[in-house]
This record gives sequence, structure tokens and C-alpha cells, in this order.
Amino acid sequence: MSKILIIEDEAAIRRVLVKILNEENGDYIVEEAEDGLSGIEKLKKDDYDLVLCDIKMPKMDGVEVLEAVKKIKPEIPFVMISGHGDLETAVNTMKMGAYDYISKPPDLNRLLNTVRNALDKKELVQENKRLKKKVSKHFEMIGESESINLVKEMIEKVATTDARVLITGPNGTGKELVAHWLHQKSDRSKKPMIEVNCAAIPSELIESELFGHVKGAFTSAVKDRAGKFEAANGGTIFLDEIGDMSLSAQAKVLRALQENKISRVGSDKDIKVDVRVIAATNKDLQKEIEEGKFREDLYHRLAVILIKVPALNDRREDIPLLIKHFAAKVASEQGTIEKEFTDNAIKLLQEYDWTGNIRELRNVVERLIILGNKEVSEADVKLFASK
Repeated sequence: MSKILIIEDEAAIRRVLVKILNEENGDYIVEEAEDGLSGIEKLKKDDYDLVLCDIKMPKMDGVEVLEAVKKIKPEIPFVMISGHGDLETAVNTMKMGAYDYISKPPDLNRLLNTVRNALDKKELVQENKRLKKKVSKHFEMIGESESINLVKEMIEKVATTDARVLITGPNGTGKELVAHWLHQKSDRSKKPMIEVNCAAIPSELIESELFGHVKGAFTSAVKDRAGKFEAANGGTIFLDEIGDMSLSAQAKVLRALQENKISRVGSDKDIKVDVRVIAATNKDLQKEIEEGKFREDLYHRLAVILIKVPALNDRREDIPLLIKHFAAKVASEQGTIEKEFTDNAIKLLQEYDWTGNIRELRNVVERLIILGNKEVSEADVKLFASK
């Protein structure tokens, strides 16, 4: 059911437009505003799927209305209504973001085609937004605790921006999960997300891995090779365990962030890249800076937004939800029937000291499902959880 607002100072034109739209589709909800100011007030208070807006009006003309609404609700399509002398202005409004324009008196077929197309476009925009907000089931973030909800809220606020994010937290808390959420909810989601585990790559190879190399740059460089920054162009690069990166590689990452340029190892040619950087670490980078192991200037470049992922011991109220989630996931992966956990078994797991966080809980749940009885009991937990 589409909601349409007509902003027009001539009552006769408003009546004609309302009649045409109601005859076209009885499900249209059509509202009227007699000038630009009252139209703005309606748009501030309510959401509309389409606005038909006259250009020449007292108090506030259509161009001013369009400018104001594009700042607060840019997704609403505007169709401008132009008099004979307003055609040039009408064309200019399309450069400002108007969907189209119709001339007075309105031609029936042109009006209805424009309305249908504008409403179809609005529906596509909304569907695209809904899809962007969906995150792959593989990267679901389970939990309703206050601390995890704060993380989710932060993700929603910053995902659609290009702000760099530094994710901190102990091993096994789900820092990678947060990075994937940020990417999948961003405007870069159709482009690649390239992950780099800085701790897993030898320090002498990290620069080549990140920035690529040219043939002959070092002994094993038998051909030119692009690095991870180039592979992530247009998308996101996730630098996991960045606290383990060598100081020389840090200097190059800093340059990439400052200038949006990289150069392959062994080359003095600059390559322009458009990459959003998300980094994660389980280390205290402030302490690393004090000890001369991490560049302070790089830290400030990376930590535009800080997201701290809580340890599992700090969000014990989420453990029942996590157990249910992992039990279903393991049963699906193993091709077995999902097992129930008794209340006492869950209570015992909530009291456990989770030094390995979510990763450890997942392993324990899998172990209990494989080794436990049809219903996982308190006795099963005592027998298998700590093994």
C-alpha cells in the first residue's frame, strides 16, 4: 500500500491529481499539502513512498522543499510539477535528485507511468537496504546481553560509513564475526572482504603479503604478484592480530591509510587503492606503544572507531542462547538429531570459567553432543566439559 503526498498550492490541480491516483489504484493513500511549509511538516512527521511537488508556491517553493527533504529523507522519490515557464527549473531539480517532472496540465499516461516507475524504484531501494542489513547465517551474532547489544548498536551506526574500526577483545570472543558484520552491512558488501592474519605470516613476508611484489624483489619472487590491499580494492581489508605486525610493515600500512596508495615490494610505482580497513587485536596496544612495539600514529589512524568485544565470562546470560545455537549447528553439520540440554546442565555451563570464550564453548557443546546421551545432563557436563 503506497503512500503519496501531493504538495500543490492550486486546489483544482490537487483535486485532479487525487482523482487520477485514486482511480488508478484504490490502495494508494493520497494526502495533500497546500504549500511547501505544510508539506515539509507532513514529511517530517510521516513517511511517504512518493511526493508530487509543485515548483512555484508561496512561502516555500518546490526547489526549497526538495533541498530540505533530501537532507532528512533522501530515499523518498520526488516528481516535480512544472508550469510552462518552469521547465528549465524542473530539469535542474533532477540534477538535485528529483526522480522526474510532469507539466501542467498533467498528461494522464505520462503521470501514471511516472508514478508507477517512481514507486517501483522506491521499492527496489528499500529491498536493497533490507538485503544489506541481512548478514549471512554463517556470521550470526548470538546474544541479547547488554554488552553484546552495545556491540550490535555500534555496528549498525558505523557499518555504512567508511570509518576505520579497531576491534579489541580476548581470543575467541568473536572479533572476526564483528568484522564480517561491519563489511556485510556496508555499502562495500558486494566487493571482497580480504582477511589477513598478521600473526600467521612470517615478519619477512608480511609486506609482500599485504602490498605484493615485483619479479626479482627477493629470491623467491619469480613473477609479479598483487598483494591483499589490491585484492580488497573497493571492498574491505581485515587485519586480524595487527598487534603482531612488524614495525616496517606498520609504516607501510600507515602510508596506505594516509595516501590511499601502496607500492609493491621492489617497486617505486604507486598504486591507488580504495579500501576500508578494519583491524583487530587481543593485545593492549597502548602498552605495546609504550614498549616501542606499535606505532602510535598508526594506532590513531586505525582507532577511529573502537569496538570492544566482551569476554564470555562477562556475558554469561547469553550462554543458554549460544548453547542452543551451537547445538543446532553441530547437529546439522554432523547429520544427527539436535540434543536438548537440561536446565542443570546449562546452569553448570554458565558457571564454568570460559578462558577460551565463544570458541571454547562451541567446542564443549560439540563434545557433549558427540559423547553425551540423548539429553545432555549435568552429569555429562561434569564428565566431558573439562576434557
